Amino acid sequence: MNHTPKILLACLSLSFAAAAQAGDKPHWTYSGEEGPENWGKLAAEYSLCGTGKNQSPVNLTAEIEAQLPAIKFAYTTTATEILNNGHTVQANFAPGSTLTVSGHTFELKQVHFHAPSENQFDGKNYAMEGHLVHADKDGNLAVVAVMYKEGRQNHAIDKLWRQMPANAGDKVALTAQFKASELLPANRDYYRFNGSLTTPPCSEGVTWLVMKYPVTAEKEQVEQFAHTMHHPNNRPVQPLNARPLLK
Repeated sequence: MNHTPKILLACLSLSFAAAAQAGDKPHWTYSGEEGPENWGKLAAEYSLCGTGKNQSPVNLTAEIEAQLPAIKFAYTTTATEILNNGHTVQANFAPGSTLTVSGHTFELKQVHFHAPSENQFDGKNYAMEGHLVHADKDGNLAVVAVMYKEGRQNHAIDKLWRQMPANAGDKVALTAQFKASELLPANRDYYRFNGSLTTPPCSEGVTWLVMKYPVTAEKEQVEQFAHTMHHPNNRPVQPLNARPLLK
């Protein structure tokens, strides 16, 4: 792990904060000269994007069978606000919602989205992916990833999209009562691997918990998000190297 937990949490805040507004930080994008293939060259603090050996996302294939413990979700609080930072749309949650896995508890901080999906299943992307980002008391991160395939309307997504800010830098208070549990599939089986943030500074030491089964969202809901972003916002899959994928 190349960053201490507290630095990891600081990196999380930087990567997904409403302002992305740290004007002194190097600008990055999802295409062109400032795109993913060059993130590691944009600044010293982004170097892991190019040199890291445990980067995310990944292609989920050739998994190793393991008896993974069930994740205990205790999502009791609601989202307080939704923002557009130019890289994603993110909903922030009031303190108090947690997940516990292997006896380790993490508190839910926020959920944000990517279209198409960042992680792949046997080389294929889903239409969209949600990342529920958690941190433990020491700042270590755990991300629950939920895949979306085109199908029936997703009522949880509808609650968020009704107030989705159209312009980068905008943030509004959420009026709908929205709990993160509404985003999860009924079957909570999952894959687990060690990875990183999928945006600069690409900090490693992140526990990834990827739900095996997708949920649905209407084609129009996916398109609404894509139109708001104006561009795909998925980082390409990264080499797995020697990491095991547990299921």
